[in-house]
Amino acid sequence: METPRPLSALPSVGVRAGAFVAILLSGLAGGLIGYSLIALQCDGDCGLPKGIGILVGSLIAAGGMAIVAVLVMRALGEWREVEDRERAGHAP
Repeated sequence: METPRPLSALPSVGVRAGAFVAILLSGLAGGLIGYSLIALQCDGDCGLPKGIGILVGSLIAAGGMAIVAVLVMRALGEWREVEDRERAGHAP
């Protein structure tokens, strides 16, 4: 017999861990893109501009992925709620 899980708005640990990893990977990709954009355009001593490119690219990409991750986790929560109602025999 399956025990009912307590009601919670929190997504599962696996979903949260997946979102965290996705945010980290997108930050890495954004940093690489920012670095590449500056490296292609800069001649000579470009340490500071490359560092700024890495920082800005990472922040933009990670911030965008964080927004997407939150929206996905909210959608999963709503989906789970609909499935729970259907199992209980209530029409949506």
